[in-house]
Amino acid sequence: MMKRALHLIIISIWILSGCTNPSGTTGTAETDGFSFAFLTDIHLQPERGAVAGFQWAIKEVNKLNPDFVITGGDLVMDVLNQTYGRSDSLYNLYKELSGKFDMPVYNTMGNHENYGWQRNEEGIEQHPEYGKQMYEQRIGPRYYSFDHKGWHFIILDDVYLKEPGVYAGRVDDEQLAWIIKDLEQVDINTPIAISVHIPFITSASQISRGSMAANSEGLVASNSLDVLKLFSEYNLKLVLQGHLHFLEDIYIQNQVHFITGGAVSGKWWNNEPDSKPEEGFVMIHIQGEELKWEYIDYGWTPPNDI
Repeated sequence: MMKRALHLIIISIWILSGCTNPSGTTGTAETDGFSFAFLTDIHLQPERGAVAGFQWAIKEVNKLNPDFVITGGDLVMDVLNQTYGRSDSLYNLYKELSGKFDMPVYNTMGNHENYGWQRNEEGIEQHPEYGKQMYEQRIGPRYYSFDHKGWHFIILDDVYLKEPGVYAGRVDDEQLAWIIKDLEQVDINTPIAISVHIPFITSASQISRGSMAANSEGLVASNSLDVLKLFSEYNLKLVLQGHLHFLEDIYIQNQVHFITGGAVSGKWWNNEPDSKPEEGFVMIHIQGEELKWEYIDYGWTPPNDI
């Protein structure tokens, strides 16, 4: 009789605590955990052993078998100041190799994907693939959202052409308006993750140059506060960032993780054994609204003859 009573108590506790979760959906976000990989700053190129290195990273991701992959920008190295032929080959190479992932890939745009922004070539602005058009035509939209197992994911483009030849970190007005519309379809309790290339928040300058060091417009998104205010009434849990080849997790107000994800290319595919971060990527593990993460050094060593 005691065992039966205890069994009923356990069932009652499960019903009270497990059937409803903070996202407002029944069971999904609370009970159905998942993992995904965040790979940023790949800087794919035929030189410096990058092709072998990226394939090594892909192999490791496939072994870990996450639900999907998010890339954090700087997929190629680079098309800012390259000929069309070189740029075309880099994009083709990325599309070929990224097709080797065994799971869906959601790409984020970086500064190095903008064709011709720093190229001194007459009439380059009239090229049909100038700037962001090359990325949009070959990879996909520069901003969008998707849902997965009770979470809402938003991919943004925060690389902005400030003046000819000079990029800055900024989310443009078109996207700000789109975010408002996108969030209208999201329950306020649904956990949200954002991916951007240029960080919204980082400690990198303070770590390297002291607590009073200022950030430049090319280092961070200058209007990140405007973006984050749009989420003030929502359940923002995670912001994934790249650009800096720096690994950090800034956990704010017991609510939001700002994770700058190191770099698949490490220090641009160099062969310095003690360089930080190691060539790697971030694995995110989700259970309900809680997340854990780890940095995976995927074991590749740059060749000595680069």
